[in-house]
Amino acid sequence: MIYLVWVPLLMPFLAAPAARRLAAALPPRHAAWLLTAVALVLAGSSSAALTLLVVPGASYLPPVAVLGELLEPLTAGPPAVTVALALTAGALLLRHAVAVAAAAHRARGELRRARSATDGTDGELAVVRDGRPDAYALPGRPGRIVVTTGMLRALEPAEREALFAHERAHLRGRHHLFLTAVELAAHCHPALRALCEPLRYALERAADEAAAAAVGDRRLAARAIGRAALAARHGRDGEAPGPPRPRAVLAATAGPVPRRVAALLGGAASGPPVPPRTGRLIAGALLCCLTLSGATAVGAANDLHTHIEIAQGESAAD
Repeated sequence: MIYLVWVPLLMPFLAAPAARRLAAALPPRHAAWLLTAVALVLAGSSSAALTLLVVPGASYLPPVAVLGELLEPLTAGPPAVTVALALTAGALLLRHAVAVAAAAHRARGELRRARSATDGTDGELAVVRDGRPDAYALPGRPGRIVVTTGMLRALEPAEREALFAHERAHLRGRHHLFLTAVELAAHCHPALRALCEPLRYALERAADEAAAAAVGDRRLAARAIGRAALAARHGRDGEAPGPPRPRAVLAATAGPVPRRVAALLGGAASGPPVPPRTGRLIAGALLCCLTLSGATAVGAANDLHTHIEIAQGESAAD
């Protein structure tokens, strides 16, 4: 068991780059699903592996041995090594749990403050008096498109409609759930942090394509996104600033805007082309990584269960 648990801990370093490469060649919506699924599988497998490392070391503690009715520890290896691994794994698990809880609490607080600033709005569109040009999709029940007066002044009417269609696509696709899942998973393994930016890009590209389809003009959608991004970077008037944008939300002005505009103008709904054979190899390697990560975690759990039965003396009784 002690050897199997290392596979889920090391596999994200191989799977994350493969997922990024494959996602870059997929349509945005498919890329978002791929990156989210990979992050959740790898985070779950690595967290399970750390948990399995804790149990053998904890079996040396008398209260744990009594509670588990263990006649002997769960490992035949050096006690010092087993206990040291258990302490390290336990510390990492605690750190990950605290980081996930803190990130979730922070995001919830930011969303609550943002929603309180729009409570007087009955419709889908919430206009905030703020000279800083900004617009974003605020999730909730109901979801709202938050736009500042500075952004409204920066865009022409047709461009505003394209911008609203972009943010509406975020709300309709519940893109914030994808982003939240991957960002929380990234707290469970350092290699998964590399999936956050590609996911944000995929979600923005998916909303770009939805906006272009909604207004029926890809050039208009590209112009609206480009002008909104320029205004958000440079424009501001004398009005008092409104509440800051929550970090957990998605906005049309985020990410590599020039790359997104180029994709819209070029009519490309997906990333750069990848030779079919290369794509199949990357997909196969990624599938092997995910399967191996999950299978070894399950195998290590079954191995641990067998050791528990032996330590409880059940095999001798049989």
